[in-house]
Amino acid sequence: MLLFSLCLSLFVCKAYPMAASISKTTVPAAVDDPAQDGRWLSQHHRFLMEARDKEPEVVFLGDSMIQRLQDADVWKNLFQPMHCLNFGIGGDSTQHLLWRIVEGELDSVRPKVIVILIGTNNFLNSAEEVAEGIEEIVRNVREKQPQAHILVVLFLQEIFPRGEKDNIQRQKNARTNELIRNSLRGKEKVRVVNLDPGFVGEDGSISPQDMPDYLHFSNKAYTKSFTPLAHLVTSLLEEGDQEASVAKESGSGDL
Repeated sequence: MLLFSLCLSLFVCKAYPMAASISKTTVPAAVDDPAQDGRWLSQHHRFLMEARDKEPEVVFLGDSMIQRLQDADVWKNLFQPMHCLNFGIGGDSTQHLLWRIVEGELDSVRPKVIVILIGTNNFLNSAEEVAEGIEEIVRNVREKQPQAHILVVLFLQEIFPRGEKDNIQRQKNARTNELIRNSLRGKEKVRVVNLDPGFVGEDGSISPQDMPDYLHFSNKAYTKSFTPLAHLVTSLLEEGDQEASVAKESGSGDL
């Protein structure tokens, strides 16, 4: 029996190599809660309530870089008037965001634009694994929100570099960005967005004025990097309004 099981396992791995190499970055998973305080799950439940109670035109999905955005001036001045919801949770990796999506955070909304920024916390995974996780998130978002424009913000090397000086994480993340660009190129209503205003100097260093802990943005840095995104989102919303107006005039709009 043991020999049969071993042979069967070898056959499955050979015939279906993906079954033996599925990355955890693509498998929805809730965050471990060693403190047993339920904070992560409480935030998820709050997002579900906000989704049911509001009608956002824009939804932001991600980790602490998205979560902290709502405390920045650029959010209050430019994004908040657009009827945005911020579903960012600090510490989330791709698999955690996938779990939240599968468990309903997009089920009660119909936004025109969805912004995704995730992956920096997958620092133990390879560039290929991180890219696969982001691709799976985009696939799930598209499945739930076929009408929405999806904006995938590049992270790390080009907009969210880790560490004051050049290091192995920056190099890995440059490769991740390359993979994301290639895999999402040509997909309908999906854009890979580079918002880098030049955080990394010629010597490879980052100013603490932009990233005090060499990972998270200062208020000033959020303004520099996310103002162009606000302009892009505004243009997409206006484009959607024009399409809806044309459809209504031609008698094909939803009533």
